[in-house]
Amino acid sequence: MNDKINARESSDVIQRLYIAMRHISNRGYYKPMGDSGATLRESLLTLKPEIYGSIAGKQVELKGLKYVLDRLPEGIEECTDINLIADEGYRDGDFPVIIPAKRRRNCYRTDSRRMLIEVTRGRSEIYDILTHLTFLYIESHKIKNKVRPDKDAPAIKEWKYLEDFVLNNRKPGEKERKVLLVNLSLILGRTYRELRETYGNFSTGEQPDRFAHIIYWLGKRAIDETENPELKRIINFSDKLIDSIGHHIYGEKWANKIKKVLLTHKLLHRPLHIISANMHSVMNMIYAGEALKEQVPAPGSDPFALFKILSEDENEALRKKVKEYAATNGLIYIKDQSGTNINVQIIDTAKIPGKHRYSRFDDHTAPVLIVMDYAFGEQAYETMDELLKPYSHGKKTDYLNVVSISIMGKAGILKGNKGDIMIPTAHIFEGTADNYPFKNQLHKSDFAGSGIKVIKGTMVTVLGTSLQNKDLLQFFRDSTWRVIGLEMEGAHYQKAIQAAARIRRNISRKVKVRYAYYASDNPLKTGSTLASGGLGTKGVAPTYTITEKILDQIFEDPD
Repeated sequence: MNDKINARESSDVIQRLYIAMRHISNRGYYKPMGDSGATLRESLLTLKPEIYGSIAGKQVELKGLKYVLDRLPEGIEECTDINLIADEGYRDGDFPVIIPAKRRRNCYRTDSRRMLIEVTRGRSEIYDILTHLTFLYIESHKIKNKVRPDKDAPAIKEWKYLEDFVLNNRKPGEKERKVLLVNLSLILGRTYRELRETYGNFSTGEQPDRFAHIIYWLGKRAIDETENPELKRIINFSDKLIDSIGHHIYGEKWANKIKKVLLTHKLLHRPLHIISANMHSVMNMIYAGEALKEQVPAPGSDPFALFKILSEDENEALRKKVKEYAATNGLIYIKDQSGTNINVQIIDTAKIPGKHRYSRFDDHTAPVLIVMDYAFGEQAYETMDELLKPYSHGKKTDYLNVVSISIMGKAGILKGNKGDIMIPTAHIFEGTADNYPFKNQLHKSDFAGSGIKVIKGTMVTVLGTSLQNKDLLQFFRDSTWRVIGLEMEGAHYQKAIQAAARIRRNISRKVKVRYAYYASDNPLKTGSTLASGGLGTKGVAPTYTITEKILDQIFEDPD
C-alpha cells in the first residue's frame, strides 16, 4: 500500500512540476532560487529523481552534475542571466556557437554574465533545460552553505584557496593538484577518493582543471545572489519563443524540405518507408560492407565486428569512406537548416549496387527510405505530423505513399538490463489517460538466435527522463500496466500516425508500424542510470540487430 501511495504522490509532484513550468514559460521569466522558482525546487527535492542522485542530501551530487553539464552550454555556471530564445538570427551574428556535449542545441554567450539557449524542439526541450538548471542551482547553494553558512561570517579557508586558484588561473603540478583535491573534498562533502575519480571526467584539452572552475563559479554565484538580491540568477523567455511554442514552425519547414527533395529526385510517389533512428546504422547496414571490403571480418566471426570498428572514435576516416560511397549509390543527405536539429537521409534503394541483398527491385517498386534522426519528446509529434501531410507545391497537392513507419530508439528498461531489446505492444502517456495500442510488425520471434534478451510489453512515454523516481517506476512495472520500459517519443509518434491514418486520411490505414528499443539504462538499478554513462560498443549489437530486422521486413514485403 505504501508503494502505491508513494507512486501516487510522485505522479502528483510531476504534474505540479509541469504545470509550474508551463506557467513560468507563459509568464516569460522567473528567478530559480527566488519565490517564483520555489515550486520547481520543492518538486525536485520531493521527487528525488534517480538521474540527480543525492540532490536532496547535503553532499554535492557528482554524477548528476556531470550529466547535467554535458547537456548545458559550457560556461553556464558563470552566468547569472539565462535567456531561452527561438531561432532569432544569432547563428548569423558574430557570437560563437556553443553546442553542449550531449544535446543538439545552439547556445551563445554574449558577455560574462549572459547565456542564450536556442530552443527549437518544443516544450520537452524547455522542461529539460529548466529541470537541469534547477538541479544545478540547488547544488550551487549546497556549495554556498558549506563555504559560508552564515552570510556575516568569513568564507572558510578552503574556499579562499579555491578562489585564489581559479581567479589567478593557476596551472598546478601533480603535487599542487592533490592539495586542490583535498580542499575540494572538504568544500563538497565528498571523499578524496571520489574527487580523484571524478576530477578528470570534467577536464577538456584546453582546461584540465575545469572541475575546480565549475565548483568555484557555482558557489560564487550562489553567494552573490544570497548577499545581493539584485544579483539573483534569472531565466527569461523571449517573446518569439513564447509565440512559437506549439505552432509547428520548425517542423513544417523541416518536412517541406524533405518533400521538396523527394519531388526533385522523382521519389515522391515511390513506396516510402520512414525510419526514426540514428544517422549511421541504416547507412552502414546497407553500404559499409561494399565500401570497406578490406575491413569485412572473415566468415564465422562476430557479425557486427565491422560496425564496432566504425563506432570507435579513431575511425573517422573509415566512416567518411562509407558516407562517400553511400552518396554515389543512392543516399541523399539533408542537413537540417530548419532549426529542428533533425538531419535526414533519403536512400533510393533502386541505386544500391546490383548484387546487394536489398537490390532486387526495379526503379518503380524499389523502396525509398527516409531515415530521420532522433526527435526529442513532444517534437516527435510535430515532425511526424508534418511529414505525413500531403505536399502542396504550386497548384498541385501530392499525397505521400507511406508504406511503413519504423521507430528505433534507446530507452530505459524496467524488467531487464542494459543492452536488452524491448518490443512494445502499446504506449501509455505518463500523467494522462492517453494510451496507444498498436499492431507491431516486429515480434520477439524475429530476434530468436540473436543472443540478445528480448522483452515484450507496454511502454510508458514519460514527460522527461530526468524526473523519474523509483516509486513511480516500480508502480508502472508492478501494476496491471505491466510496463517494461520508458522513453520520451513513442506516444507522440503514434498520436501523429493514428491521426494521419484514421482521422485526416493523409496516409493509408494499412500503414505498417514497427517499434523496437534497446535498453540504454535501468533507472531502478543503482549504477545503471543514464548518469552512469552510455553503453559504448556494447550498444552496437542491439542497435544493428534491430536495424537488420527492420530492413529485412521492408525489403521482404515492400508493398
